[in-house]
Amino acid sequence: MKDNKMQVAASHILLMYAGSMRSTASRSQDEAITLINDLKTRIEGGEEFAALAQEFSDCPSGQSGGSLGTFGRGQMVPEFEEAAFNMEVGGLSDVVETAFGYHLIQRTA
Repeated sequence: MKDNKMQVAASHILLMYAGSMRSTASRSQDEAITLINDLKTRIEGGEEFAALAQEFSDCPSGQSGGSLGTFGRGQMVPEFEEAAFNMEVGGLSDVVETAFGYHLIQRTA
């Protein structure tokens, strides 16, 4: 469902890899995609998104359960924005690849 709202709220888990933009991670790209897919399976199996964000996310937002707060169009990279704005509230994205690495996004509002 296309959402024409001006702003959404979302949380995410970011897994960077050696060579991704602004990366401090030493994992390979293959290791990153394997881990992000495992985390998606764990969330779909009932594990708490925020707890996994705190444990695994390479983004500073991980410390707050992955929360990015509210943002509007044009504030995030296009791939991330497209996923966040096209999700249902409460939904979990597929793996989203950006220059920063691999993301799982949970729309919160």
